[in-house]
Amino acid sequence: MTEIVADTGDIDDIQRLTPQDATTNPSLVLKAIQSGLYDEYIVQLRKEFSQISDITNRLIVKIGTNIFNSISGLVSTEVDARYSFDIEKTIIQAKEIIELYKLEGVDTSRILIKIAATWEGIQAVNILESQGIHCNVTLIFCDTQAFAAADVNATLISPFVGRITDWYQAQGQKIENGVNDPGVKSVKSIYEQFKSQGIQTIIMGASFRNTGQIIQLAGCDKLTISPVLLDELKQIEQPLTRQLKAQTSSVRNKALDKQSFIAAMEQNTMAKEKLAQGIEGFINDQIKLETLISIY
Repeated sequence: MTEIVADTGDIDDIQRLTPQDATTNPSLVLKAIQSGLYDEYIVQLRKEFSQISDITNRLIVKIGTNIFNSISGLVSTEVDARYSFDIEKTIIQAKEIIELYKLEGVDTSRILIKIAATWEGIQAVNILESQGIHCNVTLIFCDTQAFAAADVNATLISPFVGRITDWYQAQGQKIENGVNDPGVKSVKSIYEQFKSQGIQTIIMGASFRNTGQIIQLAGCDKLTISPVLLDELKQIEQPLTRQLKAQTSSVRNKALDKQSFIAAMEQNTMAKEKLAQGIEGFINDQIKLETLISIY
């Protein structure tokens, strides 16, 4: 009922868990580099290229290629989060990543370019999708971002569950293990609206804190899950029941313009804060990655 996506850049875990798809981000790439498996490759790249950005792109693609060769489905590769508010730079790096994958002999129809769900990021997705480059719109925390991504025919969106839950818990709200969980409710709402309106964009729940959240989203198109939680799920013997269902509706939400998008985000404190934090976190890990590469 749901395709499983491995939320890791660790090849050993991916080969052990045999997921359908895999997704990476700067944090996961940083962990892969710190493992030491790519030391020789980085040294080689340092000899060939002077620009750290060139080395970083090739390294990210090399990790993505290794993952690609270990699964049968899609691989998501993220653009530099520092470009989250720059349409042109996002598009340029996305195309560079796709060209590097082609040089590796990868079927780029199975590559998703991961872009943060800012207004500018979503406009970049609009252009890339129109040119045949498939995108994963990430850091989604509300319906506004989800529908804006659907408006531009994004291939896939990644609504974050755990980070929404974290925010409400920080406000003092008590949340049970997956039951009445605001992060779960957010993905359910997006799923029901998308399916009832016939929207083709794939929904991939992400950022889980416990197996209860995952079980409550059984039936979602895809769920990207960490190896730790996949191992925990493996130990559960109770039957898994589909939780997400939707009725067909002829009513379609009106397409969002920039003013409506920004106004809605300003009014949603949780989504606004978590998007900013998510971008900041990915930027910090990108800088750590580049710093680590520079000392080789």
